[in-house]
Amino acid sequence: MTPTQPRTSQFLHRTTQRVRAYDRRHPLSWDLLFTGFCVFAAVIDYAGDGWKNIAHNTDVPSWLVLTLSLALTVPLLWRRTHPMAALTVTVAAGTVNSATGAVLQAALLQLFIVFNVALRSRIRTLVLSCAMTMIPVVVAVVRFPKGSWDQQVVPQFWALAMVAAFGLAIRSRQDYTNSLVERARRLEVERDQQAQLSAAAERARIAREMHDIIGHNLSVITGLADGGSYAAARNPERAGQALTAIATTSRNALTELRRLLDVLGEESPSPAAELTPAPALDDLDSLIKGVRSAGLPVLRKVEGEPAPLPAGLELTVYRVVQEALTNTLKHGGPSATSELLVSYAPDAVTVTITDTGRGARTDSHGTDRETGHGTGRGIAGMRERTALYRGTLEAGPRPAGGWRVRLRIPIPEGPTP
Repeated sequence: MTPTQPRTSQFLHRTTQRVRAYDRRHPLSWDLLFTGFCVFAAVIDYAGDGWKNIAHNTDVPSWLVLTLSLALTVPLLWRRTHPMAALTVTVAAGTVNSATGAVLQAALLQLFIVFNVALRSRIRTLVLSCAMTMIPVVVAVVRFPKGSWDQQVVPQFWALAMVAAFGLAIRSRQDYTNSLVERARRLEVERDQQAQLSAAAERARIAREMHDIIGHNLSVITGLADGGSYAAARNPERAGQALTAIATTSRNALTELRRLLDVLGEESPSPAAELTPAPALDDLDSLIKGVRSAGLPVLRKVEGEPAPLPAGLELTVYRVVQEALTNTLKHGGPSATSELLVSYAPDAVTVTITDTGRGARTDSHGTDRETGHGTGRGIAGMRERTALYRGTLEAGPRPAGGWRVRLRIPIPEGPTP
């Protein structure tokens, strides 16, 4: 219903909707009302002898006329719940009605039952019900022939066909409406599921970022603090340098966390957050410098001609390198060293991080080197990031000792965003 419809159409539409809603909520009340009206009209026709005006035989016993009147109307109460049973009773009463020549008008109420059969039953059942309904008509033609048979049969046949067609049309319309309602419901469910999946993916992304930022920087700070406390008594100058490095690392971590939280905030991000870019390959120098200051010697090598990469791809490479160096810093042992090799090819970029630390899966404390402190965010997080760009990641102990992480990500074709 649109606002441009006439008021009369709007009123009829609202009234129809209210009647249908009441019928859905109280079907028995509506059936009792309709059946009661039909029974009342049939009894009035019997009591007033109105049926005799069109009867072929006016000598039909009164008790039989009353019985036929009730048998043709009372079954209407079950026309929706048991339509074929109701039709069977009315057809039997209609056959007696035609055979005796009473010709009660209540026999026409069979059309309402046929309509409900068309509305709710199969086509085979509808055809059977139409054939049953024609039995009293044929009996009347044979028992009391008046004029040609087609003048008595054809009008009844076309009335029956129109009622059946009308029922099928309403049924088709209801099926179409129900399909639209079901489709809308499914779309709502899919929309909610998509929202939940998006929220879960966002939570996973945030968890990866928080793990990379906090895990790496806290590991660096821990290494610097251990080295500073060791050098405090023997070399105060080195202890002061360690404290300065701790302060720098802490500020960097706070900057990255603030940028992440600003992005997650409901309000628009702060200007500082907007101007702070995400870590990229150019930031590997500062990352390596921080790891070195924490006590892990790192040798960096570059092969091939560096090419501009998408920002998201550079962030993935940066986070993988950060996680690999952090794991070495945590679990490699005090004498471990690390080597970072970045290889550029026309179709892919390959990053290999190796170390000379403990090559076993677990360190001396039983900590799982692949998953860090049992959180499942180490190598698993690297693989999740790599999969976003259809890359591959291999991580495991080296045969000669130590650990190796190898990342290969294809470079997408087209202009770099």
